[in-house]
Amino acid sequence: MKKINKQKTSDKKTKLQKKIKEKILTGIVHIRSTFNNTIITLSRLNGEVLGQSSAGIIGYKGTKKSTPYAAQMAIADVLEIAKNYKMENLEVRIKGIGSGRNSVLRALEAADIKLISIADVTPLPHNGCRAPKKPRV
Repeated sequence: MKKINKQKTSDKKTKLQKKIKEKILTGIVHIRSTFNNTIITLSRLNGEVLGQSSAGIIGYKGTKKSTPYAAQMAIADVLEIAKNYKMENLEVRIKGIGSGRNSVLRALEAADIKLISIADVTPLPHNGCRAPKKPRV
């Protein structure tokens, strides 16, 4: 039998607390909204991830993950992480077409954090690859 070293787990907790005490003024909120889920990630300006949440992480399963209310709960979870880092300004980047897009934006505007910019970064094709041919029936 191996003994679990309790000292290592306490070291991890103190490292996490030290990291949260750091003050970050500006961050980026990446919102990926699909038909099945809404995934929200909070990062620094250089792209380092600080925290993330989604409707599935909050506890919703199945078709309830795709609801606007579940997306609103996920953004509330990410805003708590932003408050722990004492963020004052946020850039928002939205990708995808899902039902959670509008409710997430409303929740962000209602929060007491200033929004610097809102950008839609949904990828759009510029007539790239040739489409597959139609099946003959």
